Amino acid sequence: MLAAELKDLGATEIRAADGGAAFRGDPALCYRVNLHSRIASRVLWQVLHAPYRDEDDVYRAANALPWPDRFGPDLTIRVNVSAVGSRLRSLDFITLRIKDAVCDRFRVQCGRRPNVDTAQADVRIHAFFDRRTFTVYLDTSGEPLFKRGMRRVAGEAPVRENLAAGILRLSGWEPGKALLDPMCGSGTLLLEAAEIALRRAPGARRRFAFEKLNGFDAQLWRRICAEARQAERPVEPLAIFGSDLYGTALQHARENLAAADLESAVQLKQANVLELPPPARTGVLVTNPPYGVRLGEQRDLAEFYPKLGDVLKQRFAGWRACIFTADMRLPELIGLKPSRRIPLYNGALECRLYVFELVAGSLRRRAVGERLEARG
Repeated sequence: MLAAELKDLGATEIRAADGGAAFRGDPALCYRVNLHSRIASRVLWQVLHAPYRDEDDVYRAANALPWPDRFGPDLTIRVNVSAVGSRLRSLDFITLRIKDAVCDRFRVQCGRRPNVDTAQADVRIHAFFDRRTFTVYLDTSGEPLFKRGMRRVAGEAPVRENLAAGILRLSGWEPGKALLDPMCGSGTLLLEAAEIALRRAPGARRRFAFEKLNGFDAQLWRRICAEARQAERPVEPLAIFGSDLYGTALQHARENLAAADLESAVQLKQANVLELPPPARTGVLVTNPPYGVRLGEQRDLAEFYPKLGDVLKQRFAGWRACIFTADMRLPELIGLKPSRRIPLYNGALECRLYVFELVAGSLRRRAVGERLEARG
């Protein structure tokens, strides 16, 4: 999905890889991807790829880079290191060695060095190691891109904005189709959908790390931002609907939509999903229901899912239902056969997006009942 999004934004030589996608482009493309990508977490600029045998090889290669040409010594830095199958003895130690390599280069070239700030650094340097090579990147994004600068209230177990955008893309929903989230919580899926429908750039309300790097073209950036604003549609009521059983969750959704000036675009109401009629003849239902952690919650959900399956089958024929959950029992308990089971992660938590094509007269429920009856 990220590779497809990058292609839409004008990237070339795109190569999907574990955890991301590599591509080539000029500074204008770097600016546009940061501004417009809904799926990426960060845009990293590769500045070094080299073989290594030990920590000294890493120090020498990192120290040889012209860091003062990239950013000034008045900025603060942070180094992040990750590895798969690396021969390094300690990631903490190699993090310090890379930091020393950067600071030593500044001392020689500028007579002073940048300070380290592990919380809110101006410049973030990322290094990734495999067994034989390592790669160093400058982070052009700064704060992760899922931080859109809009959400005021996070609900219980919130879905990150870029994950919500990915789920919407996987669901097959497009602007103009009806969209319903009947367990909307703080409204992240609804907010992302409304922004997509109104052609808003997700990064329009925040700042980026590339603005602090040497060579930043402020005039070019202003032009790209102006183009994004001109492409926006005016706020209007959309075929995007949300509901929740709990008034507190719905209030959080209203506050988040209001903060993004989208309160009039999305229709919200307090309702029990088991009593909710479809808001349109056809559409896409996308939701992230609660999933039980404690035993009592699991028992409650084991009773709830079959009822939800009945509601979907009886009332939502002609719709597609996409349910995102970490509860792997859902397909069996809901009594419907998913057309797709898509593995996704919500942070470190492994989840699934189950896609159900809802048609009248589904035999799935009957088959489950017959199998249980035969065993009885």
